[in-house]
Amino acid sequence: MSQTATLRVRVIDLETAGSSPSDVCEVGWQDVEQQTDGTWQVSAGSRGARFVDPGRPISPGTMAIHHILDEWVQGAGYWRDVAPAVLRPDGAVSALAAHRASFEQRFCTPDLTGSADWICTWKCALRLWPDLPRFSNQMLRYLRRPEGLDHDKGLPAHRALPDAYVTAHHLRDMLNTVSLEQLLEWSREPGLLPRVPSGAHRGQPWSCLSDTVLATLARDRDIDIRFSAATEIGRRGGQASVGSGKPAQPTLL
Repeated sequence: MSQTATLRVRVIDLETAGSSPSDVCEVGWQDVEQQTDGTWQVSAGSRGARFVDPGRPISPGTMAIHHILDEWVQGAGYWRDVAPAVLRPDGAVSALAAHRASFEQRFCTPDLTGSADWICTWKCALRLWPDLPRFSNQMLRYLRRPEGLDHDKGLPAHRALPDAYVTAHHLRDMLNTVSLEQLLEWSREPGLLPRVPSGAHRGQPWSCLSDTVLATLARDRDIDIRFSAATEIGRRGGQASVGSGKPAQPTLL
């Protein structure tokens, strides 16, 4: 790129051998940079991936997802040793980003990131493109066909660098639509689902539901459903509490 970047957001994608904090077996990153004219671009050179030793064997079921073999990661360095250089690079970043960032945040803890802010591109996609039928990283790739996304660089799916590369193109388009601050604000809240994701009212917009149904859904165990129902209640002039709980993202739209 001929222009000098002024701000940088680093997209992170992890492949893991399990759910414990040290179970990372691959990390990929792809930077998105703001140019001097104010636009954001996917960096041509600030990207990479490396294997990480999870310290235990990878199960066959997990290998069937990302196809990473034990012999590839043995001796590659443990996550706590590998993470700082990736998550806190020279030159600093304005934020970290991931698609369904709550997963990456389980492993990229504040002590490893320096308490960096996070953008969740899944939550932001719900806000910016609510008319789309699905919101997974790969579905957004084919529903939207982001400009400049090299098909081969985005493969294979379920590997850290290709997935980060795809996410970065969604993030670039988001940053060229709304501000970085707006994406951070949306990412701090639960997901605002455009439609009811499951149950008897699956697929219906919140605006079509009765007050009684909304009141029930505002007490759902899924925080994204609670938040979405409460938002519609608030739009109608009522009040509803979203309730407490970790803002997990269990519903795949």
